[in-house]
Amino acid sequence: MDSIIVGLIIMGVAAFIILQLVMWIWMLVDCLKNEPSEGNDKVIWVLLMVFLGIIGSLLYYFIRRPQRIEQLGQ
Repeated sequence: MDSIIVGLIIMGVAAFIILQLVMWIWMLVDCLKNEPSEGNDKVIWVLLMVFLGIIGSLLYYFIRRPQRIEQLGQ
């Protein structure tokens, strides 16, 4: 019984890590494709995502992405 619980915990942790990786890649690609190249905004956001990982991706998703969509419609 204990091995089943340990297996479920390991599978849950693995799924969580995979979801974080997918989110990070999605936000990085979104930034590189859709962020305007004017100024240093794109470079700063990419560096934040690279160095902060999932935290940088979540910041981009909740702060910058809605602003960009509102301004540019992308």
